[in-house]
Amino acid sequence: MQEFLVNIRFVWPESISDATRKELREKEIKMAGELARKGHLVRMWRVIGRRENWGLWRAKDATEMHAILSGLPIWPYMDVTVHAMAVHPVDPSPPQ
Repeated sequence: MQEFLVNIRFVWPESISDATRKELREKEIKMAGELARKGHLVRMWRVIGRRENWGLWRAKDATEMHAILSGLPIWPYMDVTVHAMAVHPVDPSPPQ
C-alpha cells in the first residue's frame, strides 16, 4: 500500500440547506469509519479554526486513492490536495 498525505478543505455553496449539510456529514462520518476499518484512512487531523483537515491515507496506487476520495459523500464540496509519500531513510517508524 502506498501512503498519501491529503489536505481537504470544505467549500459549501450557499444554496445547500442545513439539513442537507447535516445528512452529508453523517454519511461522511459513517464512510470514514468504514475506510478506517479497511486500512485506507490511517490518521486525521483538524486544522484549527477552519473547515479543513489533513489525513494520512493508504491505497494501492494513485488511481485507487482518487476513487476513494471521489467516492466520499462530500466530494462535490471538497477542495483536495494529495501528496504521494515515499519512505525516508531516517524515518524512526517506517510503515510496516
